[in-house]
Formats: sequence, C-alpha cells, structure tokens
Amino acid sequence: MEKFNTYKGYPLVRCGNQLYYGYMSEPYVIWIQILETKKIDGEDITSKVRVIQLDTHEDDPMKKIVRRSDRDGGLYEALDTAKIWLDKALSN
Repeated sequence: MEKFNTYKGYPLVRCGNQLYYGYMSEPYVIWIQILETKKIDGEDITSKVRVIQLDTHEDDPMKKIVRRSDRDGGLYEALDTAKIWLDKALSN
C-alpha cells in the first residue's frame, strides 16, 4: 500500500499547482488549485487559491462540485478551510 503525506489526519497529494486533500474512498474530497504565486526572497509563495469540495460518488462532472471558494492567502489557510469542510461534510 502506498503511503501519502497527511495534513491534520487526511492524505494530501500534490501535482503541480493542484492538491487533493482527503480520502478518495470517502463521499467528499477537496481539490485545491493554486491560482497565483508571488516571489519572496526568490521563492514562489502561494498568494491566491481556489478551494473546491467534490462529491466523489457523483458521475456527472457538472454536479461533482458541492462548494467552491476563491481565497487570497497561502496554502495553510486553504488547507485549514479544507479540513473544516471535510470534517463537517463527513460528520453528516
């Protein structure tokens, strides 16, 4: 079985400017898109993200999006939002 990085109890997988947070076997997962970065001391730092809650059991791509929010800020803020959304959605 492949091991994934985790953040606050959920797996976190990154591919380029996209991150997936949560278990694909659960009803919901969070997709985070990095929309903008800034150069600070020569490093690219995330400055704007889109956080999207997806229904993993929905086949129609137009109905997969449950919730979406564009946010100024970094990955930690986006991951904290993702954690709150997942905890709330999975507790129902």
